[in-house]
Amino acid sequence: MNINILATNLRRFRAGRRMSQMALSEKSGVSPGTIKKLENERTEPRVDTLQRLAQALEIPLKDLFVPVRALETVRFRSSRRMQNRENILAEVGRWLDDFCWLETVLDQKSVFKLAGLCKDVGRYSVEEMALRCRNKLGLGPSEPIHDICGLLESAGVKVLPLSMASDSFSGLSVGEEDGGPAVAVNVWERISVERRIFSAAHELGHLLMHSQAYDVMEAGENKEEEQEANLFAGYFLMPDAGFQREWEETSGLGLVDRVFKVKRIFHVSYKTVLYRLIHLGAVDTNVWSCFNVAYQRRFNRKLGFKEEPVRMNPAEPFGLQAIDFSSDRFSRLVRQAIEEDKISFSRGAEMLQIPLEELRERFSCWVAVALEKAEKRAG
Repeated sequence: MNINILATNLRRFRAGRRMSQMALSEKSGVSPGTIKKLENERTEPRVDTLQRLAQALEIPLKDLFVPVRALETVRFRSSRRMQNRENILAEVGRWLDDFCWLETVLDQKSVFKLAGLCKDVGRYSVEEMALRCRNKLGLGPSEPIHDICGLLESAGVKVLPLSMASDSFSGLSVGEEDGGPAVAVNVWERISVERRIFSAAHELGHLLMHSQAYDVMEAGENKEEEQEANLFAGYFLMPDAGFQREWEETSGLGLVDRVFKVKRIFHVSYKTVLYRLIHLGAVDTNVWSCFNVAYQRRFNRKLGFKEEPVRMNPAEPFGLQAIDFSSDRFSRLVRQAIEEDKISFSRGAEMLQIPLEELRERFSCWVAVALEKAEKRAG
């Protein structure tokens, strides 16, 4: 029995179902201490223990012993050591395997439409690279990006929203050699939607500008490359022409209102707006303290460092919602595979990491909508 594979898979499946060790214990009847020892590779389990865990996780027993493919061309950097790095990589590897298999069996292999831009690295500034990328994707010179997941998927980039309870993990990206290009973004509830959007654009910058620096063994950050990816993300999400026009049009408002209005137009964080102003030389670095003082005076409270303002007033739904960062293509492929009898309902639920009953309910809605459309065409 390979307890290393068992430990990796047990952690991965539990995390994928957003279950704590205590929750898994309560559902399976296996003690929390035993689960902890199994996940830390400190004991070999009895068969009945494994059967109870597999049943609680709603997976076949054999899945606990299926090796997870090791990724190699990954950019997964962190300013501090992450304990769940292995789990994240295993989850991304499993998801990529499922994604690529669906593309093959359904004959819907995607093409990375931005690959040619990688050859332009060094010839253009970061700002120009962001503009060329936007042009390649058919975006206007001042057009905001309303659906970054859909935009990246249309360009052949796979997008995985991945919920991990960690502030130190924002996202990672995977090269074409490992089934990408792909980006995984942390959608933990404490991470704002604006930050999720920025992380996706940040990883796209890495894919285009730092394709030779993808090595899963390298865990430390390269500050220069991180700054370049941040700059790329800012100009990709807020094209300069559009930003300067919107900033000028709000010139009669106070600082807080100006920042919030521009932030809302481009679906970015208020920090992204302030960084752009500093980069353009429109303000000096004191703008941070000026903004915080103005915000506190306006709302009678301080703005937390990682907090994103929710609304200007209680009656206005100002903040972005989780649906503003949601990928579509993988779930569409799963639906098609089920409808064409390529996979079972249980396999589809496993791929989507949702309960089987939830998938059945979702499928009923798909059928109802399809029947309604057919009736309208017939009528």
